[in-house]
Formats: sequence, structure tokens, C-alpha cells
Amino acid sequence: MCFEFLNFVNWLNDKNKRMINSICVFCASSKNVNPFFLDSAFKLGSELAKMNIDIIYGGGKVGLMGRLSDGALANRGKVIGFIPEFMVAKEWGRDDIDELNVVETIHLRESKLIHSADAIIALPGGIGTMEELLQALAWKFLGIIDKPVYIINLDGYYDDLLRMMEKSISEKFMGEAFTISWKVFNSIDEVLTEIKSVNESNKFSDFIPDQNLT
Repeated sequence: MCFEFLNFVNWLNDKNKRMINSICVFCASSKNVNPFFLDSAFKLGSELAKMNIDIIYGGGKVGLMGRLSDGALANRGKVIGFIPEFMVAKEWGRDDIDELNVVETIHLRESKLIHSADAIIALPGGIGTMEELLQALAWKFLGIIDKPVYIINLDGYYDDLLRMMEKSISEKFMGEAFTISWKVFNSIDEVLTEIKSVNESNKFSDFIPDQNLT
């Protein structure tokens, strides 16, 4: 099953779009990566801030997390972080953002991140980022959350993970319906276009008259 078909199925089934005013971004804390990934994180933060969309992330100050928040702050965006106590003790937190919420455990941090935003984006990252992404997808499939999950597959970074999920479906460990849980984009511009489209289509949704009123 090709990625293009998965995205078509997502589009066909995405009938409950809502305004996206805040986005949770999962991404790496490593700074020893291809500068392309760091620059892409900065661009995402910058453009979301220009769209007046709040960024909710893991509260870090280095790597993709640092560049994401750099981009947002450079454009007067609102940045909210959630970070566990042990990471604060290691001085991994960023204290110049709008809110840095310190929580007891990494599991509580993950829950806060997922539940606090209107949508979720996964940029490239390591095992922590992938665990957060897969947790969000599992919760969406189970009905715990109902929000868009966008995978930004920069430079094919997530190709192997996507193939693994396809294999899980083909081997019947997951049903075909699971494919509506995510959308794949190959660039920052693509996902920004999607978010703008969602918000434009829902701009006047709050003003639709109640059909029961006469």
C-alpha cells in the first residue's frame, strides 16, 4: 500500500476537521544532525508563529526542539513546554518561553503534550520522538484522542517506520482502518498548506446557525 493511497484515504475520511489553534510538535533534542533538519524545525516554528498557532512541545533548548522554539520566538509566537522534573535537574529545559510546565514523570509529560493541542506534528527524531508518535497514533485509533496527526517525512526519514506500519497491516496485526490515523507530508510547506486549508474551511464554522432554531 503506497503512501499516496494512505493520504487519499485520510482525506476521504477526514470529515471532522476543526480549527487548529495549537499544535504539539514531537522532535529531536539532538543537535548533531544534518543542518537541514535543524533549519526545517526553525522554519516550522517561524511559520506557525506567523499563523498565530501556539506551539506545544517538550520544553527543550537544544536540537530540533531548540530550533523549533527559536523560530517561534523570533516571530513573537507563543511557545508552551512540558518537561519532567529529572530533565529540569539536568538543565535541559528552556526557561525563556511563555510557559515551561514541570511535571513529575515523562509519561505525564507525554499525556499533557498530546491532550493540550488541537493537532500533532512529528518531525524527525530518535526513539523518544518515535515513541511519542506511536503513542499518539495508538490513542487516536483507540478513540482516546480525536485530532490530526501529521508525520513530516523530511528527506524520507520516516520511510522505514511507515513501511513497518504497512507491514503490520498486511500481516493483519492492525486493520486497514488504522491508516486513517495519520497523514504523511514530505516538506514543511506541505503541512503548512494542509493546516491553512483546515483553518480556512472552518473559519466560519462557529457561525453556522442551529438547525433546530426557527
